[in-house]
Amino acid sequence: MPRIPGVRGRLKNTPVLGQKKVLLAAPRGYCAGVDRAVIAVEKALEHYGAPVYVRKQIVHNIHVVTELEKKGAIFVEEVDEVPSGAHVVFSAHGVSPAVVNAAADRGLLAIDATCPLVTKVHREAVRFARDDFEILLIGHEGHEEVEGTAGEAPDHVTIVNSPADVDDLVVQDPDKVVWLSQTTLSVDETMETVRRLREKFPNLQDPPSDDICYATQNRQVAIKKVAADAELVIVVGSANSSNSVRLVEVALEYGASAAYRVDYSSEIKQEWLDGVATVGVTSGASVPEELVEEVLRDLADAGYGDIEVVKTAEEDLMFSLPKELRKDLQGKQDERALGGRVSS
Repeated sequence: MPRIPGVRGRLKNTPVLGQKKVLLAAPRGYCAGVDRAVIAVEKALEHYGAPVYVRKQIVHNIHVVTELEKKGAIFVEEVDEVPSGAHVVFSAHGVSPAVVNAAADRGLLAIDATCPLVTKVHREAVRFARDDFEILLIGHEGHEEVEGTAGEAPDHVTIVNSPADVDDLVVQDPDKVVWLSQTTLSVDETMETVRRLREKFPNLQDPPSDDICYATQNRQVAIKKVAADAELVIVVGSANSSNSVRLVEVALEYGASAAYRVDYSSEIKQEWLDGVATVGVTSGASVPEELVEEVLRDLADAGYGDIEVVKTAEEDLMFSLPKELRKDLQGKQDERALGGRVSS
């Protein structure tokens, strides 16, 4: 799907009660794991040349995927669609050992761009399964991250989609139960699920550290503060982005009269703005800042030129590139240092 830029002047500048302004949430947009995954595909294309194959969407954002396709990335659903011997990148959401093995069986050159925070949850699942715990994985069934984590210990994992699922849960040994979670969930809903789980299984163990990633939490905290003072909240993000969808829900729960998710500024409807003085704006963790800037330009055309940044946290976390890619890039640097000669 091609990019659909905003149409300047499309939104009307209509009078409202009070001064028009935008409350711009910070942090917003790209997290360290997304940035790492996108750069990994770009570097792979530069180093190996097109095409480079990617299993699933590298991150859940239609614009990012479209731009990478233009550069030569080919997105596939499963590794059996990738030609033998080709390079394939595993998405930021992670994969199960079965996928890793299937790629190896086909002789694929795999680059694992799984977010390190997701990898942490995978390791927790392996550890608790090894100790014969039953793992209650809080997350959305069918989501790639949940499939990858569950695939680490399929005989030990039960997926819990929501607090409502808890009543029907049956475990083999209530004294050997632990909960883990998808990294991109609503913090509040996850804690409510954990509360209900603990009521039913008092000896429920917690993961060694919080599974919901720092970026998901930070963006939810920021939009909570924005929503308290905004009549309308616009979340930039794709429909299959769990953390973007959660931001809409959190905004409504914490005071916004209306909240909508858009991929592009061109999707903003005039009726959303009618009578609205204060608009909150944020974006999901897989959204490049340029898409937010388009929204701000269109809102400015509609009279919302006064922007107040609502900052609730600083983010400076960075992840190194996948080890497979680092090794090959380092080899290229070493070759250049030797004047193009490869030492024996």
